[in-house]
Amino acid sequence: MQLFDSHCHLDRVELDAFDNDFDRFMHTAWLESVTRMLCVSIKPSTWPAMTDLVSPYLAGNPERRTERPEVFLSYGLHPTDDAGAVIPADELVRAIRDDRHADSIVAVGETGLDYFHCQEGERWQHDRFVNHIEAAKAVGKPVIIHTRGAPGDTMDVLEREHAEECGGVMHCFAEDWETARRALDLGFYISFSGIVTFKSAAALREVAKKVPGDRILIETDSPYLSPVPYRGKPNNPIRVRHVAEMLADLRGESLPEMATRSRENAQRWLGLATG
Repeated sequence: MQLFDSHCHLDRVELDAFDNDFDRFMHTAWLESVTRMLCVSIKPSTWPAMTDLVSPYLAGNPERRTERPEVFLSYGLHPTDDAGAVIPADELVRAIRDDRHADSIVAVGETGLDYFHCQEGERWQHDRFVNHIEAAKAVGKPVIIHTRGAPGDTMDVLEREHAEECGGVMHCFAEDWETARRALDLGFYISFSGIVTFKSAAALREVAKKVPGDRILIETDSPYLSPVPYRGKPNNPIRVRHVAEMLADLRGESLPEMATRSRENAQRWLGLATG
């Protein structure tokens, strides 16, 4: 069995349980069947430290460490970070194309709209979102969408900007079926996190049952949103298994079947070779 954590923030994972040894953590993840991870950018200022940390594990590194998960990268600015800042689309494109790890950058974002942390309708947030979509189209990579408290506006932007031309994923999905349907109509994937295991997430579990099998992804969003039975504790990619187990149970599948399905979907979504 091979698990693909399609969204995590490896530079923020707590390592106390691994003697503060990142390589020990990565080897443990491998032993727990997590063989691929997408490490997602929060903001350009943290990019150098993040990529230095994961460089020995990058899929594009010819000297990649073995018996550790392959790591892929996204590049972008989270909708709640650096409030007011707007990166032009062409600047995003240059940053992606010119980066020393360009071969390992497989997605743009995360980006989107967040009305929970930011005032609803902030123009800079919308402009930033649109620029990420434009950049994703220009570089031919899918876009990673964060939405909180703004499902309607998020989908309106994606539809208006023809995001189907780059494709993408609704990351850490926690919205209703209508939002999922609109995303699916654009050719997007739906990714479920530890939220789907929460007792309060009965409605979300009903959505998870309806998502087509070839569009479903699993993620941890580490170090956030630990699944039951670890809810409230710092998360890490090893726990993506619990998300897969919940989805398998909901959909009447075995854990190995869900692991294979979600891994193949992630590879197809990101345009990766089978691994």
